[in-house]
Amino acid sequence: MQSQKAQKIDLNLDYPCPCHRRGRLTPIALTEAFGCNRCQRFFVVQDNGYVIEELPTNYSYKRTWRWTGHQWSIVSPSLGKGYLPLTMVALGVVIVLLVATQSPLNSSPAFWRSHFWH
Repeated sequence: MQSQKAQKIDLNLDYPCPCHRRGRLTPIALTEAFGCNRCQRFFVVQDNGYVIEELPTNYSYKRTWRWTGHQWSIVSPSLGKGYLPLTMVALGVVIVLLVATQSPLNSSPAFWRSHFWH
């Protein structure tokens, strides 16, 4: 059975692309980055050489992978880095809408009965 323990990424080696099956990640000279020869994506080495991160990303969180020695293993985004900011924005919108709809006229029981419970 193959080990799933993360291994340090060697900046002098080629790796399979985590996004494109037939692609190869090749080191970009004088940087800590790789480029795929098929999908044209770029990846930066992070976390002291144990993680690659896709750049630029169109996702609400950054996609990252760890090398196990045989394949890439996707790193799940942490709640604070991915979904927490989005959740806070959504909660803020809900609060603003609730405050905006609360006026003395709109808070009377007759208003709610006439508009929502027919």
